[in-house]
This record gives sequence, C-alpha cells and structure tokens, in this order.
Amino acid sequence: MQMKCEKLSLDSHLNALQVSGRYTFTRTDVLAELNCSTDALRFAALRLIKKKRLIRPTRNFYVIVPTEYREVGAPPITWFIDSLMKFFQQPYYVGILSAAALHGAAHQQPQVFQVMTDKPLRPVKVGDFFIKFYTKKQISSSECQSVKTVTGYMQVATPEITAFDLVRYIKPAGYLNNVATVLSELQERFDKSRFEKIFEDGHLASPDVQRLGYLLELIEANQEIISLFKTWLHKRKIRPVPLRTDKIYENTTRNEEWQLYINEKIEADL
Repeated sequence: MQMKCEKLSLDSHLNALQVSGRYTFTRTDVLAELNCSTDALRFAALRLIKKKRLIRPTRNFYVIVPTEYREVGAPPITWFIDSLMKFFQQPYYVGILSAAALHGAAHQQPQVFQVMTDKPLRPVKVGDFFIKFYTKKQISSSECQSVKTVTGYMQVATPEITAFDLVRYIKPAGYLNNVATVLSELQERFDKSRFEKIFEDGHLASPDVQRLGYLLELIEANQEIISLFKTWLHKRKIRPVPLRTDKIYENTTRNEEWQLYINEKIEADL
C-alpha cells in the first residue's frame, strides 16, 4: 500500500541525502524509497520548490538546495552536473569558458555553465544560472579529465581540448579578443604530449589548427607546441580561410604561414 508523500517525510529524506553527501535524486529513486504515489510526490516537491529547498532542472530530476545557497537559488552546478548528464544518459565534458575557468584561465566566471555533449539538449535554468549545451559529434574520454568536486567527480575538457573548443565556438567564448586573453593564461597548463595525442587521433579540421596555431603564436606560447601545429599543417594541403568566419574578409591581409585572412585585429588583455 502506498503512503502519502508528506512534506515532512520528503524533507527528512532530503536531510538524510545531504548527510550522506548526495544532492540529487530522481522521481524513480524517491518513489521507491518513500513508497509514495506519483501525485503525492509531485505536491510535496512543489511545496519544497516554493520554499527554495529544492529545484527541478529537468523533468523527474531534482537538486537539493542547501541553506547557504537559497539566495542564488541553487548549489554550484559542479555539484550536480555529472549526475544530471548520467540522468540524460549522454557523454559530456565541461567545456569552453567553464573549462577554462576551472583551469584557472578566465577573468570572469560566466553566468552560463557550458557543457559539450553528443546530442542537442535544451538549456537548463538553475537558480540564477543557465547550463547551456553545445553539440559535438564525438565525445572521447581522452579529451577530458576527471575533476574532484564536493559531491564526487565531473568530466572537464583538458586544457588542450579547451583551446581548440575556444576557437571552434568563438561566440560563446566571447569572440577572438577574449579567446586570445584566455589562451594567454591557459597556455600555462598546456602539455606538449597531450597536443601530440590530439594530432595523432586525426579528428581535427585544418581551419581549427590554422586559427589556434596563429593565436598561440600571437600570444607567444611555447615554441615546441607551435611547431607541432606547423608540422601537422605542412603535411597537408590546406587552403586559406578567414580568421573569423562571420566577418567579411575580401581585401584583407593574408598570413602566408598560417594561410589565414586576418579579418580581425586581436587585442588580447594580456
């Protein structure tokens, strides 16, 4: 026989989860653990959501809001992003500016938490923040690293993959001036062997290598790493491409070494 899912019993359940270090649960989880009806759970959860004790980022997935985070409406996204992506059953990694920030290379924490995954997902609002998803055909485990969080671990793009994503997704990365600024800080975390692995894997598009190589040379990054880019390009037949694809590039200067039309002057805040 199913019992009523009273507010008190659900609240007590949330407290027990917090004590055990868990801040997320699914509808299926709590229905089984509290042995209550779907309607009873919905009403009990709504009461707690109104009191800012609970949020529901997506259907049937809940996040507990500790007292100290009630004002901003949600705990840090890093606490529950891994659980959310497991709920979606999609591979992922934290990417672009969010990854750069986690690597210590972003001047400002973006209001949008950026996540790469292999299928389109709608943005998710959590408190004062948004989780925005960007689609990438292949999400390889070699592209990311496990980073410890308060609640466990999450997958974050390596500094090198972050660098490539910054030039691939220049709009969410804040455009090229910001990309160059972030790269100037991110380069301190670069590892030559990880770049070598990326080039060996063979999933790169030449324009991405041209653009990132140019920017790395512009910010005076490690010469051995820049040489990897040049060597990779010299082995291929490449064509000139614009530095920015969304701007006119006729009658602009062409950088012969990188085969780039320089249609934007980079002014990084170095």
